[in-house]
Amino acid sequence: MQRQKSILSFFQKPSPATQGSVPGDPTRGGGGFRSTAKEGGVNNSDGSARSAERNVPKPVDDDVRGVDTPPEKVPRRVLPSNFKAAESAGGGASSLFSSIMHKFVKVDGPPQCSGERSRENVTAPLRDSSVSMMPESIFRSNKAQPQDRDHIFSVTGRDNLRSVEDEDVLGPDTPGTRPSVPRLKRVLEDGVDFTETKVSLFDNNKRMKLFEDDGVRGEKKQVNEGSKFEWLEPSRIRDANRRRPDDPLYDRKTLYIPADVLKKMSASQKQYWSVKSEYMDVVLFFKVGKFYELYELDAELGHKELDWKMTMSGVGKCRQVGISESGIDDAVQKLLARGYKVGRIEQLETSDQAKARGANSIIPRKLVQVLTPSTANEGNLGPDPVHLLAIKEVKMELEKCSTVYGFAFVDCAALRFWVGSISDDASCAALGALLMQVSPKEVIYDSKGLSREAQQALRKYTLTGSTAVQLNPLPQEMGDADACGVRNMIESSGYFRGSSESWKSAIDGLTESGIALSALGDLINHLSRLKLEDVLKNGDIHPYKVYSGCLRIDGQTMVNLEIFNNSFDGGPSGTLYKFLDNCISPTGKRLLRNWICHPLKDIGIINKRLDVVEELTANSEILQITGQYLHKLPDLERLLGRIKSTVQSSAYLLPALLGKKVLKQRVKSFVQLVKGFRSGIDLLLAVQKESNMNRLLCKLCKLPILVGKSGLELFLVQFEAAIDSDFPDYQNHDVTEDNAETLTILIDLFIEKATEWSEVIHTISCLDVLRSFAISASLSAGNMARPVIFPDSKSTIQNQETNGPILKIQGLWHPFAVAADSQLPVPNDVLLGEARSSSVHPRSLLLTGPNMGGKSTLLRATCLAVIFAQLGCYVPCETCELSLVDTIFTRLGASDRIMTGESTFLVECTEAASVLQNATQDSLVILDELGRGTSTFDGYAIAYSVFRHMVERVKCRMLFATHYHPLTKEFASHPRVTLKHMACAFKSRSDQEPGGCDQDLVFLYRLAEGACPESYGLQVALMAGIPKQVVGTASVAAQAMKRSIGENFKSSELRSEFSSLHEEWLKTLVGISQAVDNDKAMFDEEDVADMLICLWHEIRSSCSVAQVKAIS
Repeated sequence: MQRQKSILSFFQKPSPATQGSVPGDPTRGGGGFRSTAKEGGVNNSDGSARSAERNVPKPVDDDVRGVDTPPEKVPRRVLPSNFKAAESAGGGASSLFSSIMHKFVKVDGPPQCSGERSRENVTAPLRDSSVSMMPESIFRSNKAQPQDRDHIFSVTGRDNLRSVEDEDVLGPDTPGTRPSVPRLKRVLEDGVDFTETKVSLFDNNKRMKLFEDDGVRGEKKQVNEGSKFEWLEPSRIRDANRRRPDDPLYDRKTLYIPADVLKKMSASQKQYWSVKSEYMDVVLFFKVGKFYELYELDAELGHKELDWKMTMSGVGKCRQVGISESGIDDAVQKLLARGYKVGRIEQLETSDQAKARGANSIIPRKLVQVLTPSTANEGNLGPDPVHLLAIKEVKMELEKCSTVYGFAFVDCAALRFWVGSISDDASCAALGALLMQVSPKEVIYDSKGLSREAQQALRKYTLTGSTAVQLNPLPQEMGDADACGVRNMIESSGYFRGSSESWKSAIDGLTESGIALSALGDLINHLSRLKLEDVLKNGDIHPYKVYSGCLRIDGQTMVNLEIFNNSFDGGPSGTLYKFLDNCISPTGKRLLRNWICHPLKDIGIINKRLDVVEELTANSEILQITGQYLHKLPDLERLLGRIKSTVQSSAYLLPALLGKKVLKQRVKSFVQLVKGFRSGIDLLLAVQKESNMNRLLCKLCKLPILVGKSGLELFLVQFEAAIDSDFPDYQNHDVTEDNAETLTILIDLFIEKATEWSEVIHTISCLDVLRSFAISASLSAGNMARPVIFPDSKSTIQNQETNGPILKIQGLWHPFAVAADSQLPVPNDVLLGEARSSSVHPRSLLLTGPNMGGKSTLLRATCLAVIFAQLGCYVPCETCELSLVDTIFTRLGASDRIMTGESTFLVECTEAASVLQNATQDSLVILDELGRGTSTFDGYAIAYSVFRHMVERVKCRMLFATHYHPLTKEFASHPRVTLKHMACAFKSRSDQEPGGCDQDLVFLYRLAEGACPESYGLQVALMAGIPKQVVGTASVAAQAMKRSIGENFKSSELRSEFSSLHEEWLKTLVGISQAVDNDKAMFDEEDVADMLICLWHEIRSSCSVAQVKAIS
């Protein structure tokens, strides 16, 4: 029955006496919404109005008084329960002490949650149906009104006094779960007669805790009360479609607010919650006067992340934090840096403007901006690319065993879009390459449309770096963009109208344009939700090829070779990018990253880059001059993108104050862009004075006309003159309407040559990267040599027979594997494949050696040398000759991937499968200790079969490191395999202990001929600190195992003179003889003759290789 009364009282209209209570009276709703007739308030009776006038002081102005009133820290003494205040007979006079007694006592009443804030002159308007429109002063932190000191607090029938203490503001508990005072309590208290000489208990600014009795302190009362925002509680929260969080289709970005609750909200409440219900994943700042405020869940986040004090006011007596206008930009940047999405609901007019429209006018508000870490275009973004990536997946026919990924990504700061598609297999190697190349800050994808393997790849490759990447699954209804619908949406909305090339040409050139368009549609919908229409309409869109025309390096290879992130802490230290990064300009740094992801396969362009590097290396004066100009350059690419986004921008529709601030920022950006291009053109003009350098650079880059009547230099002078005239003090310039019009005209004229400005930026960036290559070669501690590059085996050279793949490097050293004592790694010679001279050499190298002997370092250094060469950079060696490599495959190290549910052996086999399926004759394959993740015999069998397949079927350049020494016997006489090992030696110990080891193992890190007799694992175990007694026991067990298990490998000893290739030849001859004797043979005489000729050539070639091996 009580529950029914409570529910009915929620809809009961308060009496006029109740409406005329003081603003802090809990019997009146309103919370932070102080009801006046200025913003849609309901007209009360005359008596009610006069009562309000007596009790509510008029505000001085409409500005926010403050958002933070911290409670006192010193606990007060508590009066005894039998204390009686002295009162006069008439109840009018009182002692000085009794006038403040109400600050020290608390009368028992209906239960109140001890964890709730004090009422502080505010209550919940959501529970008051009498207030439909609320004043401008919503969400303000209300102060208790001063009272006459001779007023006493009197109460009847309530005698148990409780202890009172001040506390800090409540910390961030579980959002939305803190109970509040029920409606029933406030309705019952409506009947309490408060006269002018009596003050409500709830007018004080202190919070009170209730206890069961004086003897049990600290024990909170158990209350079962519903929150005034019960639809925010975890047990009741639902999305816009009323789905609960345990529903697979639950949309965490939306919120369901009951219709009856929404109907009873004030206008300002509706402004806030109507937006928040659609942006639950965004921290929303709500503009109130000169303050920005956060409420409820967002207030808790502001309290936790920004250490702001929390008060109870704002939207219906809710939790609130806030900050003034001057501090909002810093607060937004801090939240973005911590990975949050931040939105701003702005006032579209001032309070004076609203009053001018009418006494009951509501100040309109609108969500004008949503910033995320992946779409930020202002502030200190740094030189690294900031990308937002959308991915779609489609399974192809079963016989193809392939998956196609469509993708689209954007750099909002540079105003550039890319779209593309790529085929992949079960290993997700191509998807990994895409993720490593793009390096997104955020990935959006259809969670239901993405396979388990693809989601594992997302988690795997987004965990490789030092910064976290946001994975944002889209609701199913948002992830169903079809290609036709996306085309219509782009056409109707006018997207990409500012692109230098048609968006249709960017899409139509893709092999799988449908899936790519679908991914682009997801990206467009996401950006539209973030209010980034200007980016969509003015952005440049380009096709993106993950592998086309470049050396293929998949995602796992980038991880294994530590291209961008090291394996220690995920940072850039000790990586290829760090070694080559001597760039000065931000655009140069981003171009360097793009070049590293796409090494060239065009010998002509490679040699053009090498020519410029050689010229810069030989001319230190040019290096110095270009460096001086590059230091003056801002981030031209992002500045140009920021200015392009202002063309026909919606910023002019923003409120006056915000629009003025935005225009002031645009003035600064435009002036910085013009001055930056002045430094850039001066740099290019200085380079043109060096005729040879200019000639080489023009072969590599397309440079627009700089001088003359149609040159950019004269064009730029005109803008410099306009800036000096109209914006002389642009840093502190106060923008007027005339200035805004002038700025618009200047920007429109400047953007007419956007293509030429982009070419200038690209040329400067190329010069910066090539200068970085030259510095790396000049300042290197070891030898650096210009590589000599030959075509791949598929190419034909006129009047010259290609002998197949080759990799010949002398004095190779690892560029960033420097020892602790700063000594360079020991240089080694690597020779794989046929040399361009008359000599012939095997393409496969079987490498053995002790643990810690340097095998993995040599393997990585070989791969890095190829990347250096095909980048157009000098190689860390003495001499380098190689034919073009189409793909680099690596299988290095042994580690599991717990986060993606992959065991050590599964990782090995997955990487090996990718090699076997995709490697070609022109590939470079690096396999390190394949098969060690399983049993000895299974591991050896897999290593043997994989190595044999690569040697005899694929025939590519390969380095295969192993501790399975029987393999050296199996392939000792194979004409296509060479055996080498990392040398080591033993040194006698001077401090020999009785019964101890008398020799120390010394690693020489030198590549030597032949196979290593063993891996010396026991010596390495001693070096690692394993007790000598344990190692001694292991030594005895090792000898026993060699005697017993060695019998199984005796056949390998007999294979040293008869390899698997000899077996194939013998089988071929036997097959031919049987075919000749059999009348029903499938081969005719011509086929048999052809087979014999091919076999003869193969034996002859192998014999020549064997002779070379015998001579060496």
